[in-house]
Parts: sequence; structure tokens; C-alpha cells
Amino acid sequence: MSLSRGSVSIVAWLLVAIAGSSLFGQERTDWPQFLGPARNGISSEKGLIDTLPASGPKEVWRVKGGVGMSGLVVTGDRALTLVQRDGQQWLIALDRTTGKTIWQSPLASEYTNQMGDGPRATPTIAGDQAFAFTGEGILAAVSLEGGKPLWSHNVVEELKGKPADYGMASSPLVVGDSVIVVAGAPRATLAAYSAKTGKLAWTAGDDPAGYSSPALLTLSGTPQVVAYTGASAIGVDPKSGTLHWRYPYETDFNCNIATPLAVGGNVFISSGENHGCVLLSLAKQGDQFTVQEVWKSLGSQSVLRNEWQTSILLDGHLYGFDNVGSAGPVTHLACVNAATGKRVWQKLRFGKGNLIAADGKLWISTMNGELVLVRATPKEYEELGRATVIGSTRQAPALSDGRLFLRDDAEIVCLDVRKP
Repeated sequence: MSLSRGSVSIVAWLLVAIAGSSLFGQERTDWPQFLGPARNGISSEKGLIDTLPASGPKEVWRVKGGVGMSGLVVTGDRALTLVQRDGQQWLIALDRTTGKTIWQSPLASEYTNQMGDGPRATPTIAGDQAFAFTGEGILAAVSLEGGKPLWSHNVVEELKGKPADYGMASSPLVVGDSVIVVAGAPRATLAAYSAKTGKLAWTAGDDPAGYSSPALLTLSGTPQVVAYTGASAIGVDPKSGTLHWRYPYETDFNCNIATPLAVGGNVFISSGENHGCVLLSLAKQGDQFTVQEVWKSLGSQSVLRNEWQTSILLDGHLYGFDNVGSAGPVTHLACVNAATGKRVWQKLRFGKGNLIAADGKLWISTMNGELVLVRATPKEYEELGRATVIGSTRQAPALSDGRLFLRDDAEIVCLDVRKP
């Protein structure tokens, strides 16, 4: 299918992918989507604490939340997330200063799953709208101001797809005037809808869903939506949905979860449980793209196996969680030279968690509810402190204006991480 609305310039697409986009508000320190402004887990904020006391950072507020694996997004005076409570999945908006509920919008009935109940995907804020994707695959748009429902589609059902075994987990990606999610349906691995009207714009691909969220990357000089599906990595034209390339990458139970990451004009993908990682380069001749492996590290000796955490690229090095074993019993923290694929250091048995980066440091949340501060340096693992701040969580923190936002299945907390 082709876009039913006017084409959007390449410049506009690129602006969406960087901090400061008009679609994501004027504040460069907003955290408007999954993995932050550029969907790479990196914040440009400075002046943050360099040590972490055992008691943790100053707590700004703590409120009741709900069940789910959705992360937090923050724009202006609002912090949004998806929670499950009272038999429904809700998109909720909190006052970022006080934690008080501004509005809550019901999206669907409760979602249950053997791997945990509640919604999985993180919402996205773009302009005056917010977009959310529920556990069973309902894509909804609401007004950011008051939470008024604008449109909704049961994407999986309407496109005759099969829900992912462990729940639909694609965090919506806004590109120009389209909002894109992984549907995993026949001839519709990806589906794009008009952000304003909800009309289906295009579909692309024929792979199962997997659990990764797509990203807008520029590869071989061409902006494209890159998705890590249940069976491959694919690159798609943002305007038309034309499939540019496909790189097969199959894992047990379609468990490709981490988001594709741009590395010096190439793309990095990784999966846990001894599957490993690959850095891919793209070459373009006319309208054709060819994919080549720059390096790959697969199997039980792989240097980096991201289970459900997206690695961070800083100064030519990848920092990420290395999930070892076919059942994922052990997880290390590792630093890898992105150009060569050689491991630089490894913190053995660090444990499962998630991470973002800001001000030269890694801000890590663990499944034990700890916040761990680590200096982002290839020299060695240097821990700057850790503190228990919340219950068991899979979500990475969100960072906005010196405030760190975290949640678990019961609470949402805001911490002040600015230097005194």
C-alpha cells in the first residue's frame, strides 16, 4: 500500500529521530518515547550526581501504579506509562512534579500471560498526542492534554495476525505523520497508521512479530525503519513501506527483543540465550540494498547476548547485558569494541537489569529493584554506587530534567539525580 497523505521530507523524518524534534516538544531533556529522544537510550543531560549513596538519591515522589512491563515517557509536565489494574489496561498521565494523576484512559480489558500480566510496550508522545500498544495488540491514540480517545485499532485482529506468545511488545514509533508498530501478520510484519486519523497507511514484511520495537535509522545514506522481527532484521522505507532488505536471524520462540541500534552507519542486532550478536553494513546501488556482516559473534562464546535489553553505544563502545546459557540463568555486564566486536571488559554475574546513559555514566535498574551507577568507560568496570529504590523491575529508567523515573508492578517513583 502507499501513503494516503502527502509525503514527508527526509529532513522531517530525521528531526523525529533526534532530541529537540518539534514532534516531541521543545525540551531537549524530554524523554518522549521508548529509549529516549533518539531511541538509543542516551540522554544529553549533564550535571548529574557522580556517586550514589546506599540510601539512594533524593526521592521526589512515589505513587501507586499497576501491573505491567511498560516504561515511562516524559514530556513537559507529564509522565506517562501503561498499567493494568481494576480489570483493565490503562494509559495514565502523572504530574511530573508531584506524581498526581492528571488523567487515565482505559484502552482494553486486562491482559494475562504466562510470562507476566499487563501491557508490555512503552507509550510514545508526539505533539499533542500519545500512542499506546496493549498486550494483545490494540494500538490507541489519545489526546495528551486530557487523555481523550482519538482512535483505536486491534492491529493483530484486523490484519489477521497471530499474537506473539508472550504478548505484543512493540513500542509505537512516530515518523512524520505515521505511527508504526510491529504487527507480525501475513504481509504485515510492520503496520503504519496515520497519526491523526488512524487510517492504515501501509504494511510491510511477512515475518512473525518477535518482541522488539522498531527504530528510525539512517543506513547507507537512507532513512529507514529498521525492525528486529521474530525471524529477521528488516529495513523499510518510511513513506511507502517498501522492503529495502532482510537479514534472517531466527531464535527460539521468536525471542528477538532488543531494539536495532545504529553503529557508525551500520546496524547492530543481538539476542540472548547464547544466540549472540551481529554488526551489519548496507550498500546501495540504485534502488537495491545489499547486506554484509562486518562482524558476528554467535553461540556460547559470543561477546554480547542482549536478552531483552538494548545495548548503549558510547564513544565507539557497546555497553550491554550478556545473557549466558540456553535458559538464561546467568547475566554479565559487558563492554565491547563496536568496530571490532572484541570484548573490552566484563563484570561477571552482574545480574539481570536494564540501562540508559547520561553524563558519562550508565544508569542501571536491576530486577532486584536496585539503581546502580557505573562510569561509562572502556578502561574497566567502575561502580559508583548502588541502592535499592523500588521492587523488581525490567524497565530501564527514564531521565528528564535531572529526574529519574522508575516503576515496578506496584509503584512509580521519581528521583532527583542532579548534583547538589
